[in-house]
Amino acid sequence: MNQDAHVKKETVILLHGLVRTPRSMNTIAKHLRRQGYQVVNLGYASRQHDVMTLANQVMPQALAQCQADHTIHFVTHSLGGILVRAYLSKHKIEQLGRVVMLAPPNQGSEIVDKLGHLRLFKWINGEAGLQLGTDEMSMPKRLGAVDYELGVIAGTRSVNLILSTLMPRPNDGKVSVSSTKIAGMKAHLTLPVTHTFLMTNRRVLTAISAFLATGLFAN
Repeated sequence: MNQDAHVKKETVILLHGLVRTPRSMNTIAKHLRRQGYQVVNLGYASRQHDVMTLANQVMPQALAQCQADHTIHFVTHSLGGILVRAYLSKHKIEQLGRVVMLAPPNQGSEIVDKLGHLRLFKWINGEAGLQLGTDEMSMPKRLGAVDYELGVIAGTRSVNLILSTLMPRPNDGKVSVSSTKIAGMKAHLTLPVTHTFLMTNRRVLTAISAFLATGLFAN
């Protein structure tokens, strides 16, 4: 921890994305710990269950590791943001602070619409992945607006030119910028980063810190 950082009565729960592990959030975890936050970085079996089952498994585990007098924030990547929305649609967290979502498919993903029928796609992405389409019955669409302080960071750079053609531009190779937006969010930021590397980008880390502290992406 930096000498000028003080320990906060605030905990940040990190939730990784689809087909990822907690290691993908390690850079964010280290960054926030240096700033005095306590951090909970748990994994979940993203390919093995539907969205609501995953949310009901990982969220109580993560909350159980938070101190009772702490404000609880969330920083999520991709599917992790949908898990938070799913859980908060059914449960209230009294100590809830702010939420930062990186590249969340809040309106679903056109990739699921176009490739979800393929057996290989289902094998790679599991049941939760198949729930992330853009039709009105998809899980992201059914969850509705948010009523908490949410900041969304979307990427605009892609190295997967094939997948990028399957969705509106700009996009990050997996999720379009337009799909990351959701009614009720407080702030939205776009940065020239790919879906895979949002969690390690220095500008993203700075924006996360700013929103957790102030509710805005700009200091």
